[in-house]
Amino acid sequence: MTSIEDRRLPEALAEVGAVLSRVGGGGGIDFEPFPEFLSGAQTTEWIRAWTGNATLSGDDFRVFGQDGSGGYAAFWLVRNGRPLDDQPVVFLGSEGETGVVARDLGDFLWLLAGGLGPLEAAEPYTAERVGVPNPDLTATAERFAPDRHRLPAEIVLLAAEEFPHFTATIDGLCRFD
Repeated sequence: MTSIEDRRLPEALAEVGAVLSRVGGGGGIDFEPFPEFLSGAQTTEWIRAWTGNATLSGDDFRVFGQDGSGGYAAFWLVRNGRPLDDQPVVFLGSEGETGVVARDLGDFLWLLAGGLGPLEAAEPYTAERVGVPNPDLTATAERFAPDRHRLPAEIVLLAAEEFPHFTATIDGLCRFD
């Protein structure tokens, strides 16, 4: 796993950013990758404000992008000893939405290729989870995760099955009165 202060994105996420900026308007996907991870200090400041819990650090998350409303996509560092790209991808929305949207980076690439951003994958009312496939992001997914091709609905379902307690875990960290 990389250090919390190593802010370089994995090559696959950097390519996603390049593709989305090249196609303009996110290619119909509500997701904007950052050029690098938020710093540990920025992540700590954000998670404390987001949860109302001044005792938290941002060490469990590596924030790498946002949607149009300001919700964050991040790796959730719960698989001890595993590399960053093997960690689940989560969404923590600006209005309190939460969800594990992919089991790892490979699945996240295919989620984007299938036309869904992290918010759409996390929202319960998009149970069908149907997006418009993006050929440029499909090429990226094929390059970095050729053996992982799945439809967005399957990606989200597998992530939810593997991490069913994510929302309860996050709710337990919140301290708003």
